[in-house]
Amino acid sequence: MYKVVKFGGSSLASAEQFRKVGDIVRADDARRFVVPSAPGKRFSADTKVTDMLYGCYALAEAGKEFGTELRAIQGRYWEIVEGLGVQLDINKEFEVIKNNFENRAGSNYAASRGEYLNGLIMAAYLGYEFIDAAEVIFFDENGEFDADKTQKVLSSRLEKCHSAVVPGFYGSMPDGTVKTFSRGGSDITGSIVAKAIRADVYENWTDVSGFMVADPRIIDNPEVIETITYRELRELAYMGATVLHEEAIFPVRQQGIPINIRNTNAPDDNGTWIVESTCQKSKYVITGIAGKKGFCSINIEKDRMNSEIGFGRKVLQAFEENGISFEHVPSGIDTMTVFVHQDEFMHKEQKVVAGLHRYTNPDTIDIESDLALIAVVGRGMKSTRGTAGRIFSALAHNNVNVKMIDQGSSELNIIIGVENDDFEVAIRAIYDIFVVTKL
Repeated sequence: MYKVVKFGGSSLASAEQFRKVGDIVRADDARRFVVPSAPGKRFSADTKVTDMLYGCYALAEAGKEFGTELRAIQGRYWEIVEGLGVQLDINKEFEVIKNNFENRAGSNYAASRGEYLNGLIMAAYLGYEFIDAAEVIFFDENGEFDADKTQKVLSSRLEKCHSAVVPGFYGSMPDGTVKTFSRGGSDITGSIVAKAIRADVYENWTDVSGFMVADPRIIDNPEVIETITYRELRELAYMGATVLHEEAIFPVRQQGIPINIRNTNAPDDNGTWIVESTCQKSKYVITGIAGKKGFCSINIEKDRMNSEIGFGRKVLQAFEENGISFEHVPSGIDTMTVFVHQDEFMHKEQKVVAGLHRYTNPDTIDIESDLALIAVVGRGMKSTRGTAGRIFSALAHNNVNVKMIDQGSSELNIIIGVENDDFEVAIRAIYDIFVVTKL
């Protein structure tokens, strides 16, 4: 049995956390491939090493003195190395980093050194082989991840070793320069490694015991989701749930490899299982609730709109030519509403309005701002009657005015639009009726 284990920055922020990780890895012989992130915060007011590296390199790129900042980063790693008692000369590594900073190696290179150095320490601590991600994970000329080349090279390399550490977050361009994924990209690396070795499980260790049904900043001690499908996760991640990088789903999904979100600080907790499909029923009718603030709606009204062929395309063309993507487009017989991110739209609103008049000749256009969208997601909703009615009832009971409701044909999710000021109240009301009272 093979397990790929990825550890987040908070799990590797100090020597004490490293020891917890070591205990977790050694507790299961199947945990043979480890993907580390860069050191995160040791305490709330601390700074993540990746942010320190970005700041340090910005000074170097501007031709300013950066020695003090680089020594501070080096101190973070010395603290870990000495605390673990491993034999590793990081002074040599920092000499290389210093020279590359002076030679303007690029911000991608700078940011990647956090994972690279943690990978070296982890390999030395566990006695595993170290494999530089730049040698096995590749991007093409356009900076897009090269899945085929990576799969071929990485799987061949991993077949030859019993256990290995592959740093997360980065790979290399065709010319050999370092290229990073977006922030949180170590999750993606873990997924890529899991696919390459056809792992039985991809364990993603972080500082929470899995996905919560709702945001813990809004709901006190929300329930943990025991099992969630890839499709449900995509819906929740898109609407703001952030325990796992949403791009990390795709490599393992192609192989049907389950992901297990676990807590480094509570290793006995079962966490959340992310699977392709399951016969297991959700504990509740809904699986999760997530949402975002900061939307606006543009309502286009025109008599006999439904009989005008191509009307929807013309509406969306006005947004497309201004570089604005839409979130949801609910419609009626003579109305069509487009929801967009307010910060993207507000500086181009009059250009969009002019385009809508030019292409569609509407009767009226109304714009409403400061809206929030909430996704209520769950595979159990399809087989349960009255889900939308319960949502409406809960919101009405809490004096929340619903601006929009949209349900996909899959019956996997219901999207609700409310005012920004009602966002937290709405989420608490929905959580209460489905999880707390279960009315």
